[in-house]
Formats: sequence, C-alpha cells, structure tokens
Amino acid sequence: MKVVVANPLHAADMASILNDIIAAGGTTALTKPVTSADMKQRLSDAPANAAWHVAERDDGFVLGFQWIEPADYLPAEAADIATFARIGHTGHGVGSSLFKTTRHAATTLGYRWINANIRADNTSGLAYYQSRGFEDYGRQTNVRLSNGQTVDKVLKRFDL
Repeated sequence: MKVVVANPLHAADMASILNDIIAAGGTTALTKPVTSADMKQRLSDAPANAAWHVAERDDGFVLGFQWIEPADYLPAEAADIATFARIGHTGHGVGSSLFKTTRHAATTLGYRWINANIRADNTSGLAYYQSRGFEDYGRQTNVRLSNGQTVDKVLKRFDL
C-alpha cells in the first residue's frame, strides 16, 4: 500500500467508497450519494491549505482517503479531518498509513492541531481517532443531518 496526493483521477473511487459508506449508514454525517463530478469539484475547490490523500494498492486500487481542510468553526491554527476507508478493508493499516501522511502535511501547512468531528454513534470512527491519539474536547448535541435525522457529535483534537 502507498499513500499519494489525491487527484481528479481518484474521484470515481472516492465517490464509490463514500457512497458505500453512506448506503451502509450510521458512520458519516453525509446522507446523500455523491458523484465522481462532486468529488472532482471538492478537490478543485480545496483551499491551498488543504491536503487530500488516497491509500492505494500497487495496482492503483483505492483503499481509502483522507483530507484536512480549514473549517469556519475552527481557528486558523486548526484543520478539520475526514477519513473514509473502503468497506471490507478497515483494520488493514489504511487509516494508519493515511494519518501518518496527513499528520506530516498538517505540520507542513502550519497547523497546530487537527479537529475530528465524529458522529457519537460511529463507534469505529471514535475508536480510529482515539487510537491515533485524538482526545475528546467537546460535544455537539442534536445536530440535524440533511435527511432530517439528528445525531450528537464528539469533537476530538490532535495536537501537532
């Protein structure tokens, strides 16, 4: 497995991974399917102080992806993180490999900490970020998702 900078050629794989996770339900705040064009647009619109990476096998098969970007609700010294691993390929080092690269990118971009905003019912996501060294620092209650569902979210912080 290798981790590389995400580019528009990865968009279809990233959309496929996301759509499978959305369809399974319960782990992402995203509720509507995305297209390859949506992912290309997200990459194109990413600010200069963002970093997007994919983990792929040597044959180019994408196993997961992760990004950090600034967020309006965070101070400029912090980046928000999102991580998605292909269903059936979790627990194989995908997240660890991605975070090693993302952590380096965050430091290079001048961030001082990384924020993870995780659904409180996403036990695998909570465990993933906890195992990377993220610590709880807040909670959002009754967050309304685009499908009308309300969830709580746990805020975790990783100091660089």
